[in-house]
Amino acid sequence: MLASDKQIAALVGLFKGGTKLTYKKGEYIIRPGEAPSAVFYIETGLVKAYNISKYGEENLLIIRKEHEIFPLIWALTSQEREIIYQAMDATVLWRIGQNKYLEFLHSHPSALPPILDMVTEMYRIHSERILNLEYRSVRERLVSFLLTMAGRFGSETEDGLVIEVPLRHQDIASSINASRETASREIAVLERKGLIANKRFYIVLKDVPAMQAML
Repeated sequence: MLASDKQIAALVGLFKGGTKLTYKKGEYIIRPGEAPSAVFYIETGLVKAYNISKYGEENLLIIRKEHEIFPLIWALTSQEREIIYQAMDATVLWRIGQNKYLEFLHSHPSALPPILDMVTEMYRIHSERILNLEYRSVRERLVSFLLTMAGRFGSETEDGLVIEVPLRHQDIASSINASRETASREIAVLERKGLIANKRFYIVLKDVPAMQAML
């Protein structure tokens, strides 16, 4: 991490001078076909970014968590594909205009390290997704995906390492280049092997070392 607590606080302060918004699970933040019109900071909650494939299926791109900004590329370049942003949980956001955001960055160069940290993290996530697709079998890609998600959203509990994101089988399938049916079948195999379990819509990794040994 490049950013100091003071630099992060300055960036958060910028957003908290904007408009506070709350969303329920499933509510759209940027709707299908809608272009971005503002920059958002996530105070609490989860935001899913996805597009719709030519086959009409949701293609999960990234999940944004608290203390992150989106749409990050559009905020800096005004370029964005048709990406949908939707709350995955009860979510609190702060919204400011793109011009205000850019003016702040230009006049406060010390606020750039937090942005660079976010861009670097996004690059790392997308790089891991590309590397994940190099695995030949769906099972390997599934295990790699779950381990990556646990690294970003995992929480240690007495039951195992819980991925604190309500992942649907379609979300997982689109992330590992598999059909929903195949992804569901492979998830069931890992459950029968005792490697993972489902707990209230969350996936629990029961044996991380065994999963790592599969790769």
